[in-house]
Amino acid sequence: MHVPDGFINAPVSLATGAVAAAAVAVALRGARRELGGSVDGSGHGGERTAPLAGLVAAFVFAVQMLNFPVAAGTSGHLLGGALAAILVGPCTGMLCISVVLLMQSVLFADGGLTALGVNITDMAVVTTIVSYGLFRLLVTVLPRRRPSVTAAAFVAALVSVPAAAVAFTGLYALGGTTDVPLGKVFTAMVGVHVLIGIGEAVITALTVGAVIAVRPDLVYGARGLRRPLELRTPDGTVTVPQAAPAPSRSARPVAVAGLVAALALAGFVSYYASTSPDGLEKVAHDKGLDSKEEEHAAKDSPLADYQVKDVGDERISGGLAGVIGVGATLAAGTGVFVVVRKRRSRTAAAPAGTEAL
Repeated sequence: MHVPDGFINAPVSLATGAVAAAAVAVALRGARRELGGSVDGSGHGGERTAPLAGLVAAFVFAVQMLNFPVAAGTSGHLLGGALAAILVGPCTGMLCISVVLLMQSVLFADGGLTALGVNITDMAVVTTIVSYGLFRLLVTVLPRRRPSVTAAAFVAALVSVPAAAVAFTGLYALGGTTDVPLGKVFTAMVGVHVLIGIGEAVITALTVGAVIAVRPDLVYGARGLRRPLELRTPDGTVTVPQAAPAPSRSARPVAVAGLVAALALAGFVSYYASTSPDGLEKVAHDKGLDSKEEEHAAKDSPLADYQVKDVGDERISGGLAGVIGVGATLAAGTGVFVVVRKRRSRTAAAPAGTEAL
């Protein structure tokens, strides 16, 4: 659903750019809290979120290269908002997807540069807000067990994709550059993205379930679900034993496994991805939304279209581009979250009554 240049006019593109910038600023502040402590207020878990947040961005980048068929001549790919929000928190997840979209636009000419605000608003802001809001609602009403987290992740991811399609339709209604009836755009976009949402839900649920199975403490959305141990005396008094802090466990094995998986998906499996146009591309071609599409400013980039320039073998070229993309996204994402984490540490260390600059 990467919107290219020319689909949305300049005023609306500028407005969504401002919305995206404001959302990222808010997310940076929220990410300080998410990277610094757990949902349940125990203070445990946050220190393990920071080093994994960059990896989540890299993993989303890799999985987005794997287009899967959803209908005749149409494919879809992961948006990733729900997955990132559930794994590392909604604010941190929003930043993860924003980093991915920036890397894709600048390095790979995927998603317009002037449409970057549109794409961040649609694919990062809308998906994380909708999915995580629904996810929290579901885990509140479902039994407080790990399978409930996986089930809630499935539903949240499923809904987030057509929600993004609705958001795009709204932006098209405000600033679309072609004269296509809004009803046709809405029906086509939502219809195909409901199907894509099923694939998104499966990928999200499988990934969240896999991490929960081995390290539930690393899943932001699963924190605070375990009820504290209660002791009830004969007179009805309930006491909660003071548990000793759990020993810190290294997240390195999970990080290594995640990085290996991302490199394998981007460097090898991506070659077998569907080559059919994705949902937006298909709708744009069928309905004429692409009649005013503009060439990408980075179309001559050495990595444009996820191919390394001057490498003759298509499989090697695409694999190298994928590996480079994973590495660049990991570096950019990790850099952002290290800075956010250090900023929080300085703020927390500032004397009472003062504010770190």
